[in-house]
Amino acid sequence: MRDWLRNIWLAVSTVAHGMWVTLRYWLITYRSDRGTFTERFEYPEKPVPVAARYRGFHRYDLTTCIACDQCAKACPVDCIYIGKERVENGKGFRVTEFTIDYTKCMFCALCVEPCPVDCIFMGATHDLSCYSRDGCIVDFSRLPLEVAWGRATLNPTAVAEAKVILEPVHGGPNQQAGRK
Repeated sequence: MRDWLRNIWLAVSTVAHGMWVTLRYWLITYRSDRGTFTERFEYPEKPVPVAARYRGFHRYDLTTCIACDQCAKACPVDCIYIGKERVENGKGFRVTEFTIDYTKCMFCALCVEPCPVDCIFMGATHDLSCYSRDGCIVDFSRLPLEVAWGRATLNPTAVAEAKVILEPVHGGPNQQAGRK
């Protein structure tokens, strides 16, 4: 009987403690001096401060990559696609495309360690919003070099501009015949 009452007391006190924590944080949201997220961090004009070991969107240096495929082989979810072609009059490969599908990526950083030339690492970007699934596929070889390389933030506007096709690949169903 004593154990039964102790179990009931433990259950009630645990639920009461959890509800007190919830109530306390709920009341904090109504403080007038709290401010909104954008007032505190001035987002998106200034990036949100992140920890030194934060694993954000990847940073990639196309100029030092030797297309060894080690990062793609180490990726557990197979979200890295590397296009390469053999170098004429020499040895090795040249990278033609380096694409990461962020709809699959789990930001585990297992692709960073096996790279022999340290051309891929985790960046500090935490927000790369897009309106469609194809917007989450980033081809680093199409980005401008000053955007694709560096430990700063990966600019969503530059990523969107890198995906713009200037001329359609085919006529398409919505284009009129004879119109140029």
